[in-house]
Amino acid sequence: MITGASSGIGAGVAKAFAKEGAQVIINYPNDEEEENAGNVLSAVSEYSESSMIIKTDVSSPDQVCKMIEMVEGKYKTIDILINNAGIATSAPIHEMETDMWTELLSIHLNGTFYCTRECLRIMYKNNYGRIINTASQLAYKGSAGFAHYTAAKGAIISFTRSLSLEIGKKNIRANCVAPGATMTRMLSEVPTEILDGIKASIPKGSIADINEIIPAYLFLASSDGDHFVGQTISPNGGDHFL
Repeated sequence: MITGASSGIGAGVAKAFAKEGAQVIINYPNDEEEENAGNVLSAVSEYSESSMIIKTDVSSPDQVCKMIEMVEGKYKTIDILINNAGIATSAPIHEMETDMWTELLSIHLNGTFYCTRECLRIMYKNNYGRIINTASQLAYKGSAGFAHYTAAKGAIISFTRSLSLEIGKKNIRANCVAPGATMTRMLSEVPTEILDGIKASIPKGSIADINEIIPAYLFLASSDGDHFVGQTISPNGGDHFL
């Protein structure tokens, strides 16, 4: 199950997991994203006929509970959870409205908690699970105008570490991927001069393509990543060294 999978990194990860033989649950947040989610499902269905899309606002605990119940009812298990849903807004702290702060944290952080909590019930029962949370290198660097975003991503990393201490002796693993700047729909709307400034700050000198981020998720979900516990790996082109 991949939250926020109707576009961007989530959509790319969904397609990659389907190619590996997974049955993929593509979560999307609202009616505006339904067409995009349907397009991802069409691409995924070439490799996985049993995949599905499901509309759920992950910031709502009730909706998350219903989503997990529906998925468990159909598939009997959730082996891999990728908490990827998120939004991006911006304002300096002294101008940031409370609603902007709470909305972003509710989706990024609360959504990660709600989905993890409900999936753990299934993973504990089956004694198997892989949880991969999407963070950001900005959790380490900070970023002016994005205090709510960096706070949420930093909290997700800390949450993953605490979760790993609880599940360490079980056959369940939790880790984070903290991508650097990646050419998704959000960045495609950023002016060229700003993109050039971002590129100049990255030693590799380029913004990542989604396909350069996806392998981190595949690795952490595979048996090759079994000794990674509570870790954060960051494909960021050298923008920040963890």
